[in-house]
Amino acid sequence: MNPDLSLKYPGFNYRLRKEKGQTYIFDEIRKKWLLLTPEEWVRQHVVNYLVVEKNFHRSNIAVEKELTLNDLKRRYDLVVYTSDLKPYLIVECKAPYVELDQFVIDQALRYNLVVKAPYVMITNGIRDFVYNSENKLCELLPFTL
Repeated sequence: MNPDLSLKYPGFNYRLRKEKGQTYIFDEIRKKWLLLTPEEWVRQHVVNYLVVEKNFHRSNIAVEKELTLNDLKRRYDLVVYTSDLKPYLIVECKAPYVELDQFVIDQALRYNLVVKAPYVMITNGIRDFVYNSENKLCELLPFTL
């Protein structure tokens, strides 16, 4: 994994470490070191963007939590909660080389059947799409709570 991979999100002061030939990145939300994969690189940039640029509080962001969908255990990437702890945005992150196709959209919308956030976002760090509660594509995510 090349941590210099360019994404659309602003750079930030991330912490990396090498261990046994693997590179790890520190997750400020979960407070732990994670293997640096292309998807994790995108996820960490999106978290930083939501906190620094869009002023969401770190404590209102859940990362990679389990949910049950049709008796199957799944994990969403990010859910942002309002100050009164209602889901506001669910984000599905993919590696930069993953096409944001109908399969990815459907995956995020299925997860949102459980989460019930008014906004769903899919991103590969280069492109992203945001859908509202009617599953209609929005130009921009209205980041107001």
